[in-house]
Amino acid sequence: MINDWQNSGFGVYIHWPFCLAKCPYCDFNSHVRADIDQTAWRDALVSEIRETAKITGPRDVNTVFFGGGTPSLMPPETITIIIAEINKVWGLNPGAEISMEANPTSVEAGRFAAFSDAGINRLSMGIQALNDTDLKALGRMHSAEDAIKAFDIAKKYFSNVSFDLIYARQNQTLENWCNELKKAIDMAVDHLSLYQLTIENGTRFGDLYNRGKLRNLPDEAIATDMYFATQDICGAAGMAGYETSNHCKNGKECLHNLNYWRYGDYAGIGPGAHGRLTINGQRFASSTHLSPEKWLDEVKKTGLGRAEFERLSTTDQAIEYLMMSMRLNEGADLARYESLAKTKLKTSVINDLTSDGLIENYRGNLRSTAKGKPLLNGILRELL
Repeated sequence: MINDWQNSGFGVYIHWPFCLAKCPYCDFNSHVRADIDQTAWRDALVSEIRETAKITGPRDVNTVFFGGGTPSLMPPETITIIIAEINKVWGLNPGAEISMEANPTSVEAGRFAAFSDAGINRLSMGIQALNDTDLKALGRMHSAEDAIKAFDIAKKYFSNVSFDLIYARQNQTLENWCNELKKAIDMAVDHLSLYQLTIENGTRFGDLYNRGKLRNLPDEAIATDMYFATQDICGAAGMAGYETSNHCKNGKECLHNLNYWRYGDYAGIGPGAHGRLTINGQRFASSTHLSPEKWLDEVKKTGLGRAEFERLSTTDQAIEYLMMSMRLNEGADLARYESLAKTKLKTSVINDLTSDGLIENYRGNLRSTAKGKPLLNGILRELL
């Protein structure tokens, strides 16, 4: 009998926690530091990879993802060493997807050739907006012109290039967003991650919002119209949504993120990284220390920067699987859910949601409809 994670596969996530500046909307584990000991960080990341592999045993790695923070600020030679270590201790499958997040500043764009030589074959660019006024409001350090130039450079070196945009920004109208999205698609992009601006506590925007000083955000009705317009415009351009916030041309999905949503195993390396690892048939949730300094000190002492390593019950796994897989257009495999949960979802709830036109059973997969997608959180509450 296969372990459940083998329904999807195994990936490795590397978290680089440093940025040149902290964006006011960002609640990721990112930090600004004047001085970074690159050798110490390279050695620590390699150590955590090595020690994690001792726990998992042999695995075939399908995907690697360098996230952050701003991992494109890492020296390319560090990328080369990390990829080589992953291949040494686990083994990279031929054609494995190796992704990196990057910002479109001139400093990072100039490194794209070196990152490609190091083994990166997919680039995800944090563009966020295509006009300078909004980029400044979002705290970004690049201009729209910088973004377009960096994107054109990236396409020369990487077989798969994606970029992110944020909508429902301050002072943004539905017409503004539709025009911006069409411009993005005209740039011949293969993959777009399109996120509605969310205001998170603990961020600069969160502080301003709580004090009533984050003004002119589109109301909920306009934001909803932006969401549906996004689906229509991307669909008409051959970039259907395969996940709640992700659109691509056929065959250009982000395989690493698909592994999350399909509930595979993944090792989380670096400060604040989370993982899901199946050991001797038992699945565990792992996390590492958020503080870069604390993580680094712990790795120097023990080889790992681990904060928690918690066994997940089958009920926990079933809930996580449903919550992740229902984000996908393909939905959740009911047989797989029932195998994990040792029970079935309530037929009456499924029937009610189906009657309301919010979900459907398609060839044994439970998935949300176009009407249901914006209401996914509520649907999950009802199902669980």
